[in-house]
Amino acid sequence: MTVQNNPLRQFFRRPAVFLTLPSGGKYYEEGVIKPTDNGELPVYPMTAIDEITARTPDALFNGEGMAQIIQSCVPNILKPWAINNIDLDAILIAIRSASGENDMTMDSICPKCEETNTFTVELNKILPQLRCPNYDNSLVLNDLSIKFRPLTYKELNQVGLEQFEVQRIFANLESMEDQTARAEQTKIALKKVTDTTMRLISIAIEYIEANNQRVDNKDFIMDFLLNCDKNVYVEIRDYTTKIREEAQIKPLHAKCSACSNEYDQPFTLNLSDFFA
Repeated sequence: MTVQNNPLRQFFRRPAVFLTLPSGGKYYEEGVIKPTDNGELPVYPMTAIDEITARTPDALFNGEGMAQIIQSCVPNILKPWAINNIDLDAILIAIRSASGENDMTMDSICPKCEETNTFTVELNKILPQLRCPNYDNSLVLNDLSIKFRPLTYKELNQVGLEQFEVQRIFANLESMEDQTARAEQTKIALKKVTDTTMRLISIAIEYIEANNQRVDNKDFIMDFLLNCDKNVYVEIRDYTTKIREEAQIKPLHAKCSACSNEYDQPFTLNLSDFFA
């Protein structure tokens, strides 16, 4: 007897949420997502194995845990590492909601009185607010036309690891008494910050058109960013930041329970939040 004949199959988990991706499935190569007739992806609750995966620090740190859980809970996503930043938050929210955890608590420190407030966020109200930036338009700077693209989860994860390494170096500086060694480590950290920032911008550029020639070689684009006029670089940097912010969850409006001060609280969703 094979598991296909298991009489308990009727009690297996079933889709609990049907998700329409904010991107609408645009900006993906063939084979990343298996489309459905109505454009909605079935989202299943997490299994016990998914929960164990989510509680494994190394799996969370290197991103493999999230990739496995996405593939388990949204089987129509065939290549989770290729999911772009437009859809990632929506997918995480849908998985959490499908797993019966629609309400999420978060702590927020009032910027006026520094009181810690605890809020409950209803994730199903956030999901419809997520929007897809317009990547069809190009940034035109004089004779340059710069086309951008979404970043994949793999690219975002790699940048996150690089940023963590920089934070680790800066944290270690506090305990270094040797001023020469401290200065050297500071120099290394600052270079890593610059390299990571430049690389993040370069991979967000799909191609640059100049003199009727399209340049999509990443080495050429990085070389251009390192050697272009500062004002040109600033415009490109600010444009990428603007696009990235359009795809992010908007800040939540909060009111302090101690002083009644009203303020905006940034909201981010990470895999570790599933069991916060």
